[in-house]
Amino acid sequence: MNSRKTRLKELKLAGIYNTIEERLAFATKECIAYTEFVDILLEDEINSRKINNYTKRVGQAKLPATKTLEDFDFNFQPSINKQLIFDYATCEFIRQKKNLILIGNPGTGKTHLAIALGIKALKKGFKVLFTATSDLLLALHSAKADNSFFQKLNSFLTPDLLIIDELGFKKLPGFAANDFFEVISKRYEKASIIITSNKSFELWGDIFDDSILASAILDRIVHHSSVVHIKGRSFRSASVLSDLQKGGD
Repeated sequence: MNSRKTRLKELKLAGIYNTIEERLAFATKECIAYTEFVDILLEDEINSRKINNYTKRVGQAKLPATKTLEDFDFNFQPSINKQLIFDYATCEFIRQKKNLILIGNPGTGKTHLAIALGIKALKKGFKVLFTATSDLLLALHSAKADNSFFQKLNSFLTPDLLIIDELGFKKLPGFAANDFFEVISKRYEKASIIITSNKSFELWGDIFDDSILASAILDRIVHHSSVVHIKGRSFRSASVLSDLQKGGD
């Protein structure tokens, strides 16, 4: 058995390696056919690789938290088109290279929805990357110092779905608009983006401090996109208010 497991390890058949003893005992007890035994081992290997692949992609996605659509309170935010969100949850938009823009005040659930859709994409086998706008731009700007800009840029181009959070949270420096445009233009019609922002489109010129470049960015993002305007109250404010009311009882 040890030599057999050594060979499995050398061949990197981890799924079979982990179950071979249990499967041999089962096969001996149940007197199953050789072909069925082989099929069981192959299924173990396939399942193991699927799990490892998913675990690897989850780590690479850099999601800041675990959020699901099932946990989202759509009744609290009735302005959201629930059917549209669940249509996006099928991840067909990724296959079609479409985008989603979530606009609303802080605390209205934009990031929750973005993360939840990212998790749906991961479960369907897609590569996902989550980044705050400031982190994306800082990474690109810093990469210029050691001539690794294009390598870093490529890291934002390869995922099937790129989630850019908190666009407009603060005004961006002059160099940022050009770097942001690089990401958007190179992903245009090639891969999907989800963007969350607390600023309406007419204010994006103020975000980038360059109305012409902001217009070019917006043009590429909005094309092949759905836009969700969330007009409800903040979940966080409502939670704090509820806690205060309970404390006063």
